[in-house]
Amino acid sequence: MVASTLSPTKPRISSYNIPPEKLGQRAADLAEMTGLRIEDLFPDAPGPIKADSPEGIRKEIRELTIKELKKTDLSKIQPGDSVNILTSHHGFSIYGGEAYAEMIRTIRDEVERQCQTKDIRLLAGVGLRFRETEEYIRRFELDKYFNGKAAGITPVDEGIPIETEIGVLFGIKRAYSAKWIIHAHNNDVRELHYHRQLGRLFKPFAMSYATIETRSAFHQSMGPRSANFLARMIYESKFVQEKFVCSVILQVAPTGVIGVDANNDLVEQDKLFARLNLKWYGKIVTLLSHIKDVILIIDYPGPIPYTTAGGILFGNFLNANVDEFNLNVPFTPFTRYTDMLYPSEGPLHNGKLPPPNPAIKALIVNYSSKGYPGTFFAQQLPTLVVGAQADLLRGCEQNTTFMDYALEVPDLTKALGFSKRFAQTDHILAFDGAIGGFNVSEPLANQLRKLAPSITEQVDQELMYTWLTQRNLKEEKTRSDV
Repeated sequence: MVASTLSPTKPRISSYNIPPEKLGQRAADLAEMTGLRIEDLFPDAPGPIKADSPEGIRKEIRELTIKELKKTDLSKIQPGDSVNILTSHHGFSIYGGEAYAEMIRTIRDEVERQCQTKDIRLLAGVGLRFRETEEYIRRFELDKYFNGKAAGITPVDEGIPIETEIGVLFGIKRAYSAKWIIHAHNNDVRELHYHRQLGRLFKPFAMSYATIETRSAFHQSMGPRSANFLARMIYESKFVQEKFVCSVILQVAPTGVIGVDANNDLVEQDKLFARLNLKWYGKIVTLLSHIKDVILIIDYPGPIPYTTAGGILFGNFLNANVDEFNLNVPFTPFTRYTDMLYPSEGPLHNGKLPPPNPAIKALIVNYSSKGYPGTFFAQQLPTLVVGAQADLLRGCEQNTTFMDYALEVPDLTKALGFSKRFAQTDHILAFDGAIGGFNVSEPLANQLRKLAPSITEQVDQELMYTWLTQRNLKEEKTRSDV
């Protein structure tokens, strides 16, 4: 790896990825690349926890989680009561997953210590890749830590009807099998196109803890700005409120993991994090929106839209040419995922699939997971797939024709050289899991450094006022410990 670049996420052993030994050169190894840290662009960005080793991360997260839970009311839970700690698969992928896993371990230990019960289970929700959370449970040895009471739950598991103010919605029966539930989640901005910082922390109640019928209503019936309405209705139902104890949120920012926050009131907590996320991520997304031409390299062990760097996903960059935080922006640009996934179900854009960010001149898929619909990326963007990754996509049940629209290239260096010739740009951005910043080409780094001061001024003096006012958050105070 080039000395000046940031470390990419390590390869993952998974049924959804190529074996690590088949992965060749990483984007960070390319001679063109350099590391660009968030703190150098935006000095006011929140600093991450100081630990730089797995052991240090676990120690600091444990201390922070204990501190938060001591301030949280767990008195509902009586000795011997059953408790389900509900989690989501994305949390295990954030910045390596160790911080999320340790937060969950600590919740278990504190509930046992404070409430004098040992009947504590871990249920991990998942999306389309049904074996994914089981893999995370084994990787972090959570099955052993929970004494065999840790399991993945899927949208096709047995459901349970939940009466809400808008009718019956369906949760996963096993998620609610205990007397009490604790919601263990995170605040990053993945799927910004759906939540737009409106009910971000509620989402798992309509997704990770819900059956396919409810998930389908979320994706296909509601759409951006309203999808999390379903999740909130489930959360506020009598059934859930009679079981809900608290939520514990892993605090993340573009700079990395920055803390833990616990609260008995998820409505209050969601408002706090909406305000903070607008500021933390608003500058990064706004900065990326000024990129006019770029070659993107996907180099991360996750599905193509969920590949990440600097806290931002490729899925966020797909829409970066519009301000997704601004609720007054017309609806159409935000239906991209829905229309791409289900083009016959929604309105098309001038008779065609909604176009992705026009700044993307080429897409190189060097390393990613299968198991998520993504053929539309290759249909709309000049796409090159490197080495063994091509065979993985050919065998992907969700993308049987992906390689019909993409070009297979033997190695990353050739893929980049070819892309630079036809894309006519030397701007390169890698979504490779780099923590605290991005791996980019030097010309792009120079451009972003020059833009950063004006972006700070624009967000602080103009955009934050708009974003906060639209959400009735303008006058609300932020808890000092968040």
